[in-house]
Amino acid sequence: MSHLKIPVNSHDHSLGADTAKVTLVEYGDYQCPYCGAAHPLVKRLQSLLGDELRLVFRNFPLAEMHPQAMAAAMTAEFAATHGQFWQAHDALFENQSRLGAKFYEQLVGRLALSKQELQAALEAGTYVERIKADFNGGVRSGVNGTPTFFINGQRYDGPLEFDAMAEALSAVVTDARMTK
Repeated sequence: MSHLKIPVNSHDHSLGADTAKVTLVEYGDYQCPYCGAAHPLVKRLQSLLGDELRLVFRNFPLAEMHPQAMAAAMTAEFAATHGQFWQAHDALFENQSRLGAKFYEQLVGRLALSKQELQAALEAGTYVERIKADFNGGVRSGVNGTPTFFINGQRYDGPLEFDAMAEALSAVVTDARMTK
């Protein structure tokens, strides 16, 4: 079983308290259909576990297979610099069939961000190094496809189904409660 080689840190996109009993790290690709299918599952898990879950998302664009993956990741990173990562993240997954320059402009417009600034950032590759750092950390951790999940640093290799993941996450929460 693989372990997360790059610990969760302040550079990560994190939703939930640092003190949550369980941290779920997802390495994902915004154009990957499996990531798109996992997105509502992750939302359900967040609802189930509430404050006991911290979600971390790391970019793992499979650009050779998914030509919009890198631009989508850069759009999310652009939104992140304006405090709107999770809004962009959700919109990208919820609109996978629309990924492309026109959608990215519409998205930043909805977020009241500058389309010109986004375009300049995309052209300059402003966020490429950050995305590569996520990607390389994933490779070091044994990620070879998307989505790949880690629960409190341990790779989750079970089925990407609500019941199985809820059981795995709940077991970690229960263990954390018992060790208090």
